[in-house]
Amino acid sequence: MAGFDKVVSSYEEAMAGLKDNMTVIAGGFGLCGIPENLINEIKRKGTKGLTLVSNNCGVDDFGLGILLPDRQIKKIIASYVGENAEFERQMMAGELDVELTPQGTLAEKMRAGGAGIPAFFTATGYGTPVAEGKEDRQFNGRNYILEEAIIGDFAIVKAWKADRYGNLVFRKTARNFNPMAATAGKITVVEVEEIVEPGALDPDQIHTAGIYVDRLIQGTFEKRIEQRTTRPSTSQGDK
Repeated sequence: MAGFDKVVSSYEEAMAGLKDNMTVIAGGFGLCGIPENLINEIKRKGTKGLTLVSNNCGVDDFGLGILLPDRQIKKIIASYVGENAEFERQMMAGELDVELTPQGTLAEKMRAGGAGIPAFFTATGYGTPVAEGKEDRQFNGRNYILEEAIIGDFAIVKAWKADRYGNLVFRKTARNFNPMAATAGKITVVEVEEIVEPGALDPDQIHTAGIYVDRLIQGTFEKRIEQRTTRPSTSQGDK
């Protein structure tokens, strides 16, 4: 049974084998559900020339954004990049290759990669710059473009809970892109808040099966909120 145990003891071990010019798929949405400690380990390793696939690129000082100052990211495939000033600067200066992809298409690219589907047709983006250079076909009178699947050398994922075999449970909106990312890596590394023994998780509550997971590590997380908006409290006397 020990051969099924996916747990590693350090972030260095978790990201062992990551090399320059590899493709890394990262789960998360904004700063929600991001594998923040695995990103920190990539920063520490100094790996360069990376192609990053993620919904977005974090903010300047947190998430994937911390990889930008030292030019660790060569190219990013993302759907939203509006919260990162350094990302904008590098993109506008031609220092960063950016492939903007509709959000649903990006999710399906990951899902297709994990499912062994090399490409798929979608109506999203037809007639826009997204479709430039891509095959298009008509089905039932509607135009579609061909999008290729994505497979990463590494996929880095954040989950809430896992057993030692790598079966994963995500919590609420932190599920986002993580389940698709987990299936699409040649090596999938997952960090979680809690690791339990096999059999402790309700099989009906498992979101991603351990067969997709290669390495698992337990961490502590800042869980930073991207934009906090609150309303002043109103006491009864003010009403």
